[in-house]
Amino acid sequence: MLQVALAQVKQHARRFIAVALAVVMAVGFLTATLMVNASTEASLGNSVGAGFRNADLVVSSGLDKPLDERAAEAVADADGVAEVYVQQQTHVAFGAAGEASYGALQNTAPSAGLDHLELIEGTLPGSAEVAVDDATAERLALTVGSQLEFAPGAGMAAAEDVAASGIPATVSAIVKASKDPLMMGQPQFFGTSGLIAALAGEQAPVQVRSIQLDLAAGTDTATAKDAVAAALAAAGFAEPTVNTAAEQTKEVVASFTGGTDQLTIVLLAFALVAVLVSALVVANTFSVLIAQRTRELALLRCIGADRGQIRRSVLVEALLVGVVASVIGVLGAVGLMAGIIAVLQGRPDTEFAALAVPPLAVAVGLVTGVVMTVLAALAPARAATAVAPLAALRPAEDVRVGNRKGKVRLGFGIALVVGGAVVLGLGALNANLLIALPGGAMSFIGLLLCATLFVPPLVTAIGALARPLGVPGKLAAVNAVRNPGRTSATATALLIGVTLVVMMMTGAQTARTAFESELSAQYPVDISIGNLAEDGGQLDEAAVQTALTYDGVAAAGLITTGGYATLNGQRTGVYQLTPAQRELLQDHSLTLDADTVLLAEGSGLDTLTVTGSSGSKELRVVEVSSFSFPPLMSSAVAEEIGVPAPAAADSEEYYSSLPQLWLSVDRDLDATALMELRSELAAGLNVQDYQTSGAAIERAAFNQIIDVLLLVVTGLLAVAVLIALVGVANTLSLSVLERTQESSLLRALGLTRNQLRGMLALEAVLIAGVAALIGSGLGILYGWLGAQSALGTFTAVVPDVPWLQLGAVLAVAVVAGLLASVMPARRAARLSPVEGLATV
Repeated sequence: MLQVALAQVKQHARRFIAVALAVVMAVGFLTATLMVNASTEASLGNSVGAGFRNADLVVSSGLDKPLDERAAEAVADADGVAEVYVQQQTHVAFGAAGEASYGALQNTAPSAGLDHLELIEGTLPGSAEVAVDDATAERLALTVGSQLEFAPGAGMAAAEDVAASGIPATVSAIVKASKDPLMMGQPQFFGTSGLIAALAGEQAPVQVRSIQLDLAAGTDTATAKDAVAAALAAAGFAEPTVNTAAEQTKEVVASFTGGTDQLTIVLLAFALVAVLVSALVVANTFSVLIAQRTRELALLRCIGADRGQIRRSVLVEALLVGVVASVIGVLGAVGLMAGIIAVLQGRPDTEFAALAVPPLAVAVGLVTGVVMTVLAALAPARAATAVAPLAALRPAEDVRVGNRKGKVRLGFGIALVVGGAVVLGLGALNANLLIALPGGAMSFIGLLLCATLFVPPLVTAIGALARPLGVPGKLAAVNAVRNPGRTSATATALLIGVTLVVMMMTGAQTARTAFESELSAQYPVDISIGNLAEDGGQLDEAAVQTALTYDGVAAAGLITTGGYATLNGQRTGVYQLTPAQRELLQDHSLTLDADTVLLAEGSGLDTLTVTGSSGSKELRVVEVSSFSFPPLMSSAVAEEIGVPAPAAADSEEYYSSLPQLWLSVDRDLDATALMELRSELAAGLNVQDYQTSGAAIERAAFNQIIDVLLLVVTGLLAVAVLIALVGVANTLSLSVLERTQESSLLRALGLTRNQLRGMLALEAVLIAGVAALIGSGLGILYGWLGAQSALGTFTAVVPDVPWLQLGAVLAVAVVAGLLASVMPARRAARLSPVEGLATV
């Protein structure tokens, strides 16, 4: 029978394309997901590990117990230590081309052995010299020999110090920018320890990030680790950790990822859905394939093959397809990830990206694909031997509710539906996705098992709509349910894909709506910009006019301080809003009158006294559902108590009273346009990107993530829908073969070729349409409950159905069903009535 199985796969390879596609996509997605986690860790390792890649040992400590020079002196005397590099960092203000800005200054290693800088041009800095990263050099037009001035710290005072009495330094080298997440996004300078000491102060304390050690030749690393730890303990440092460079990299990466990768967990959930879809599609497709070969298998039984041989033959076919498809899926995942990494490596800000192909990912992908395919084929393989040979040569009995097999399936299905619905409901009520997910899967599988109970009646009911189309319509309605078991299996395959596609669309739309509602409550406006410009200056009315020149900005307003109050024991500014500026607020239901002040949630106050230049006033507190809402009052109150003078730079209320620029943007801006607008505003107003925030920015970032995930998942599930439509075509092909004499008789009685094609097309449309309708209803329900389970603890979740996308899914399913009927109908119409009536 092995030869028979091999011959089947070789001679009828096209029959297994549907199965192979499902397995390839599921295995590829699962393998790529596991590779994402490993590649992320490898990329972070390249990034954070670059700073100590030349060290033999690295000594580090927590922020609560930082290292200092005493620790360096202690480890320098440890056995086996040849050289010590105390990696220091401080924040500085610097002047270039007459303007002040801010960055980080790190000391260089004492010798080349521990040096981690990658020189592009020049030489390592000496006294009164600095190296600058290439990105900053390009942005500020700095070259080797450029003159800079430095002052300690950051902020307005530091900027003034640069102009007044900055420490001069010459650019001696241009180096590659560090990819360390703690250094990225800011100008990076590297100088001697002496320069750092000269710039140290209260505003810019020196941070010892690590102590890197170079060991003497021949020193055992483990022995040196123990010696260094003992030296630190003897000096009173019990907390620092001593690691090799590789161990330190792993530890730092774990601190960034929190020990777990949330993205991987989310992707694995989708991958498990993909595996479930593939298993169901494989099972349904094999069922159709077995049904097509019922007489062939019965003939093998008649000539001597036993039940076990037939069953093993089918399973061998599944094994072969599973192995080949799994290998293709794994190779496809590796190729896809390699392409993504190559693109990232070509970008300056992500050139540290690295591809990692863990053996576990390959093994899990291969094993899952093969096991899934074989397990999914078990039921069809058993069905292939469940009927006696002579009975199989006749039309097979359907699995109906009235026979024993139908009753067992129905009972098991109802039990799963009821039990799954209860678990799903509990998960939704308690907002626990881990409970809801298995409940949803149980209830869905139960519904699939019960498909013979409701799919044929629905096809019959909707088939009544085809009766006005004449004889083809009436015949299509009858023939569509002639074999209820096969009709249910075919519709189920399509129902799976449509349900999951609509579920993802509804869940994503519901999550999007819930998130936007939460953002409107958390952020006062679309975009808020503040507080200081990059040159240390404050935003003013000129900034409003500049902002309005950018496409997408609908309105803008400068929000200034109208008074001062004491909140949580600290004096802070209270901003004033004019009637026109109130239109900028996200929540238009908020009202400001002459007796109220808006405060962030959790203030615990009933009233707040606000003081101006000419008086004070006690205002009634109205809390808003946000922790980031600034204190707001009406401009009428500010006029009544007198607008105060700007706070002094050294006062405690200075930073909380700086002007802010509030913007309202066009609602039709997509994520890409919003991110571009953010960058343009930051550059045009001379502020950093992180100073530009608000509901629109967060919404754009969230929508971008949702859109990408939805695109990926919908693309995957679209393959499942395509496979299901192949099943529709298979079912129609089998139906055409079984009804060859009947179709020929109808042709002889006057049915035209076009009418015959129309009849088969209507059958396909009825099956696809019913599957799409049921799948859409289930998808809406599962999508809403899934969103409630995932987001219920964070915000109120109200179902939001994307009706336009839903209509597109229904239309695509019906049109695709129509296309699936083309080949079977063409074969049926080409057969002459005489030949068909002569067929035995």
